Amino acid sequence: QVQLVESGGGLVQPGGSLRLSCAASGSIVSAYAMGWYRQAPGKQRELVAAILRDGNTNYADSVKGRFTISRDNAKNTVYLQMHSLKPEDTAVYYCNIRPWGYSSTNYWGQGTQVTVSS
Repeated sequence: QVQLVESGGGLVQPGGSLRLSCAASGSIVSAYAMGWYRQAPGKQRELVAAILRDGNTNYADSVKGRFTISRDNAKNTVYLQMHSLKPEDTAVYYCNIRPWGYSSTNYWGQGTQVTVSS
């Protein structure tokens, strides 16, 4: 059984920074892909950033240059460093892990709230 535990959300003023973490436990060794999604009220869940096992990354246009995704394979942990936060970044952020490249099986974290407000 795979479990994802997220941490690091909270309330921050516009222009501030936050770092999200997501630790995976269970039968995962160096997952094929790890990523972060977000869902704002009344909107669909969207991809924020993803990182593959080989280090290749992909970002939503809205966060390029402000957010950085990274991973620690030894700890099965993925991070999202967020800078220059804007009110429109307010959402519930979800960690997602796809353990194997040959399978579409993926797992979700419980979500962590990020609120950007003065």
